[in-house]
Amino acid sequence: MPLSSPRRSALADQVIDALRGQITSGEWPVGSRIPTESALVGQLGVARNTVREAVRALAHNGLLDIRQGSGTYVVATSELAGVMHRRFADADTRHVAELRSALEASGARLAALRRTGQDVLQLESLLERREAVWSSGDVERFVEADATLHLAVVAASHNDVLTALYADLGHVLRAFLRVDVGERLRPEDHLDHARMIAAIRAGDADTAEREAASYALEWGCGAGKADGRRPGPQV
Repeated sequence: MPLSSPRRSALADQVIDALRGQITSGEWPVGSRIPTESALVGQLGVARNTVREAVRALAHNGLLDIRQGSGTYVVATSELAGVMHRRFADADTRHVAELRSALEASGARLAALRRTGQDVLQLESLLERREAVWSSGDVERFVEADATLHLAVVAASHNDVLTALYADLGHVLRAFLRVDVGERLRPEDHLDHARMIAAIRAGDADTAEREAASYALEWGCGAGKADGRRPGPQV
């Protein structure tokens, strides 16, 4: 007799899709704590066991982290991002920097060749925001502002595959950057990104590529453990 999936599993799949939708839409951003199990039961109108099954499935896939006594937190926006987060948690910082350099250099080069006027306006706005946040001294806001600018550069390449891959890796990069920056922003660590944005605006692919590559490699040689390894990134 062939096996068939019980109805409860089909319902759990629907709940998984609903919770995943909250994450991928940004309604539950990375680092945020999701509603309690009781709250989700009330919102979704399903049994507690169904909610628990869905949360565990998303935790297994790397999107959620269940922390006993604290709650359940979003750690990634896609299954691939979750896999990368776990896979590279203890990676050599220089190796992560080299991968970042390759992706960002390619993205910046293509951005210089393909950027639209709207892309340029967005990049200039994000650059201004990055500089303003740096001046404020807020480490967490700077990490997010820097990551947002770099993602926008790659997105301006108009290569959807490259952009999606970089976005999934972005959670790993932000986690390492947090450790690299430390508890305060040091003037000697500031990297001016104006030349890269100017090169993209001017359509200078060679300069855009060179600048993007240099930022990523410089980041990999920043403050941290002397042997080039960092503790696993914390989201």
